Amino acid sequence: MEELMGFLLPLALMFAIFYFLLIRPQQKRQRERNQMLANLQRGDKVITIGGLHGTIVDLTEEKVILKVADNVRLTFERSAVNAVVNDDK
Repeated sequence: MEELMGFLLPLALMFAIFYFLLIRPQQKRQRERNQMLANLQRGDKVITIGGLHGTIVDLTEEKVILKVADNVRLTFERSAVNAVVNDDK
């Protein structure tokens, strides 16, 4: 019985450390990203995962249309948005 506890205790401890250092933070980042994508609105200034800066002019459940220059609008998947930029400078 002691041999079994001597084997299982370090294994359980390694799993707990793995969970708190890797799995839990990743789940938190994913929740925050999903919330950011769900809260996108017209007029938001965003950066895509490719590094393109633009302003949302229209959006649907799957697509986002960005204005990147005068008379230039590009359509992206909503999931291509990497970040919303706050220009509070």
